[in-house]
Amino acid sequence: MEERLQKYMASCGVASRRNSERMIVAGRVKVNGVTKLELGLKIDPSIDIVEVDGVKINLEKRKIYIVLNKPEGYLCTLKDERGRKTVLDLVKTEERIFPIGRLDYDTSGLLIMTNDGEIYNKVIHPREKINKVYEAEISGNPNLEEINKFCGGVDIGGYITAPANFEIIEKYKENTLVKITIHEGKKRQIRRMCKEINHPVIKLKRISIGQISLRNLEKGHWRFLSDEELEYLNTL
Repeated sequence: MEERLQKYMASCGVASRRNSERMIVAGRVKVNGVTKLELGLKIDPSIDIVEVDGVKINLEKRKIYIVLNKPEGYLCTLKDERGRKTVLDLVKTEERIFPIGRLDYDTSGLLIMTNDGEIYNKVIHPREKINKVYEAEISGNPNLEEINKFCGGVDIGGYITAPANFEIIEKYKENTLVKITIHEGKKRQIRRMCKEINHPVIKLKRISIGQISLRNLEKGHWRFLSDEELEYLNTL
């Protein structure tokens, strides 16, 4: 049965569908020995031979789903040209996996990784909004006016954020520990939002995505998703 080239690549665990499209446009993909640049191209996996960077790809025999507690100082990419550490240095599997979404280099916490392109798309483009919950240590002690501004939506550079939730966990002399809930995923969004209310982020950690949480997972460690968690992702 025919399917789009980028979807087949994602099913093979090469990369997410979006990143597979970038690989195609960059001329890194061949079908039956011929470089293909068309994003709408359909192939028949039963007869067509697909190569990425000169290596033949095949459907992954086993789908895997992982939660990583990413430490600071790791990139959410498969490879870094500057030789910096990536999340694949922490998660060693026989299957090629890729992260669903990103966490900044200096942000820690929950990251879902898989070789299942369909699950990737369910999380990235869910039918319903998914809450993403973070713990942040911010500079200073925000007042009610600043908190209301944050929750109502702020301008982070030509984009007004959607309503969010901001809960104070603990106040210190010079800093504040807060829990922040958003459902968007703009680049460095929480850091930009906190800066906009004049309380820059000192430390940031994602603790949950929808019903998926870190539980007691230590920083730098990973675990497989439970059957219940996978069932939840399939409902998105």
